[in-house]
Amino acid sequence: MWIFGRKGESGYGAKSTAEDVTQGIDGTGLTAIVTGASSGIGSETARVLALRGVHVVMAVRNAETGKQIKETIVGEIRNAKVDVMELDLSSLASVRNFAAAYCSLGLPLNILINNAGVMAPPFTLSKDKIEVQFATNHLGHFLLTNLLLDTMKNTSCEHKKEGRIVNVSSMGHQFADKGIEFDKINDESSYGPLHAYGQSKLANILHANELARQFKEEKVGLTANSLHPGAIATSLLRHHSFLEGVMNWVGKYFLKTIPQGAATTCYVALHPQVEGVSGEYFADSNKAKPSSVAKDSELAKKLWDFSLGMVAP
Repeated sequence: MWIFGRKGESGYGAKSTAEDVTQGIDGTGLTAIVTGASSGIGSETARVLALRGVHVVMAVRNAETGKQIKETIVGEIRNAKVDVMELDLSSLASVRNFAAAYCSLGLPLNILINNAGVMAPPFTLSKDKIEVQFATNHLGHFLLTNLLLDTMKNTSCEHKKEGRIVNVSSMGHQFADKGIEFDKINDESSYGPLHAYGQSKLANILHANELARQFKEEKVGLTANSLHPGAIATSLLRHHSFLEGVMNWVGKYFLKTIPQGAATTCYVALHPQVEGVSGEYFADSNKAKPSSVAKDSELAKKLWDFSLGMVAP
């Protein structure tokens, strides 16, 4: 990472860690949900938020692994408030069950971090017969967000503090440079792993942008932003062993560490510099420019309507 030493307008850069960008921030009294918090940048995000006093709910597919991560966090951080709840984002039923269970607890919700994801697996359909990357990376998060919006709006009003929704996208959205081919989402014959991944990551940005537009129109105290965490050697590459090996080999020179990879997520979720900022795309803890198609407001609205249809009971 020696090659990426430059800092941006925020005062942070690619080498900044999640602890660096949240230094001195007191998150006491805030509650956050982090999806995919049992590994990689998700677990580091959960750890650093807990370190700053945030009550963290780890939404994870494997509850046992999640409990192990929780034990590690609680063992390291005195008075950390961490809970684990099961959530399989590839299953719409699981998303609904999670949201219902969370709302029944009567907890507030200040921060929702849509982090979980899969990258470029062989063609697979979810339990709901939807291509698994689109189902997991976008559609599950879309439904989860919608089901928790009322809780976030109520929390914002009661706490008199803005709520923040953070969608973890990636530079992979540029693989979908022509947009989202809605009619081919479940078409195995036209499936390309990286293209499908790019479509799901583009959807993350468009989703955040449309949320931001709606929040502005409704004049509610919520913001929505998306981000690229950086190139990191994580388990996302498990379906491509050769590429994973190459990435691990060159990683010490060109890739971010997991603490560096979690920095932008924690920055957007907690930092005062981001207060009132909505509908933006971040990289290296600074505002950045996504591809032109990611800024297409008509495509964002089309995706919203398409997604509503797909999650309808």
